[in-house]
Amino acid sequence: MDLHLFHPLIARWFTERFGEPTAPQVQGWSLIAGGHDTLVAAPTGSGKTLAAFLWSINRLVEAAQHGTLRDETAVVYVSPLKALGNDIQKNLEEPLAAIRALAEHSGTPLPEIRAMVRSGDTPARERNLMVRRPPHILITTPESLYILLTARRSRDFLRTAQVVILDEIHAVAGDKRGSHLALSLERLDRLAGRRLQRIGLSATVKPIDAIAQLLVGAGRTTPDGRPECAIVDVGHRRAWELRVDVPSQPLSHVASHEMWAEVYDRVAALAREHRTTLVFVNTRRLAERVAHQLTQRLGEGRVAPHHGSLSRQIRLDAERRLKSGELAVVVATASLELGIDIGHVDLVCHLGAPRALSTLLQRVGRSGHWLGSVPKGVLFPLTRDELVQCAAAVQAARAGELDRIVMPRTPLDILAQQMVAIAGSEEIREDDLWALIRRALPYRDLTRDKFEQVVQMLSEGISSRRGRAG
Repeated sequence: MDLHLFHPLIARWFTERFGEPTAPQVQGWSLIAGGHDTLVAAPTGSGKTLAAFLWSINRLVEAAQHGTLRDETAVVYVSPLKALGNDIQKNLEEPLAAIRALAEHSGTPLPEIRAMVRSGDTPARERNLMVRRPPHILITTPESLYILLTARRSRDFLRTAQVVILDEIHAVAGDKRGSHLALSLERLDRLAGRRLQRIGLSATVKPIDAIAQLLVGAGRTTPDGRPECAIVDVGHRRAWELRVDVPSQPLSHVASHEMWAEVYDRVAALAREHRTTLVFVNTRRLAERVAHQLTQRLGEGRVAPHHGSLSRQIRLDAERRLKSGELAVVVATASLELGIDIGHVDLVCHLGAPRALSTLLQRVGRSGHWLGSVPKGVLFPLTRDELVQCAAAVQAARAGELDRIVMPRTPLDILAQQMVAIAGSEEIREDDLWALIRRALPYRDLTRDKFEQVVQMLSEGISSRRGRAG
């Protein structure tokens, strides 16, 4: 899709800011503009976010210029991480402000197009403001979307949504969060009274058709059995600079104090050789411990932890300081794993074995987070088992292999939670509830008998030898 098909203000801003569009953008824009459900699968740093958002921004700008822009939500963006949602808001404010400034300069001022975040971090004042004056672009998480679909006041402003964008959809596809989100999407369609256009953003995963089917829902298939979804897959093969750093201390089934000291020293030495280093660990407790040890070696104010248990302000401050170059090292869990803009990270260190190949690729891909760069990562195995896992992961990454995502099948605990929320927020016939649930891919094989059992359990309680409780 050529930029001349966009509003002149959009085309001018994009050309001045980026020059030429990337492959995912060129392929994705025409499909999205045509109203197709679309999955864009591409590596980090390839412009996926603007591939998803720019046509929606274009429609909002056109409405604003024609005087038809209403104070209502048009786009719902769902991120698996609160930090990623906050980052998207910042990255949207820049183009929206720049486009508005261009309009002002050209003598055709535009009303403000607003993007707001609704997550567990959102202050009560902003939540109330959102209800009184809904944002045009709502940025949220799967869990907060579930709450918004249940609360009366927020249901009112969700009814006007036209497009839903699911970022990093692969990150939730393999667990129950994906099942939960799939049901929420069907609830959102029911609330709006129409089928919303669905746009998914993903790393390249295997099988890509399964992610596309999760995006569009069960039953939406072509005659040959493929998902009724346009797929933009620009490939995942790229150069990787990966190696395994084995400590001189003998590896055992647990890491010794001496070995930990050597690992800390080695990571600190690597950090001194690079401008910015991101250290990934698998637990929040370990993130705090490693950050403390590296601070002792690199100095106060040079290292910061980042994980979900920290306050929003502390997380945002760490992200800002890392991006500006004030920090030499940030020690993170999965909280910085996805596409948050943290500037030019030179090196990723991974302590312990990654839990999956996709995790390794995602985390190491946080370095060299710009076009034409080569991601650079060093893995530090802490046990003999982890040495084997790290070696296998590096070999697989170099060979261009991918994890195969296996989705949960009919998780009844998630089903029960969503059914209670639906019953509490609206009146619905049992047959309509059954049909809604079956449209979500993870519940395509749910039998009517099993559905009736869940309804009975929720309405009458759990049966035990002492009778029913509930």
